[in-house]
Amino acid sequence: MRARIYQPTKSAMQSGRALTKRWLLEYEPESPRKIDPLMGWTSSGDMLSQVQLEFDTRDEAVAYAEKHEIPYQVFEPHTLKPRPKSYSDNFKFDRKIPWSH
Repeated sequence: MRARIYQPTKSAMQSGRALTKRWLLEYEPESPRKIDPLMGWTSSGDMLSQVQLEFDTRDEAVAYAEKHEIPYQVFEPHTLKPRPKSYSDNFKFDRKIPWSH
């Protein structure tokens, strides 16, 4: 079974960058999920899909996978470019977008 090593992104409900510095090792699902005919919930018989290991660095996660002979794929995180903006830019006379309230 193959594993994914990646850095999680922040959720839409999150304003800060908490819990995005760690690296996760997750197993890819072996079989597709099945829909329960009675309740309509999705289920899986794959127990490794519930395993999620956290590491402080990418190298620790890779070392763990190699030590336990787990085939893995590393997904590099996307970096955001900071956009410098000052508060006074909201009140510029020559704004490109009109200020509307």
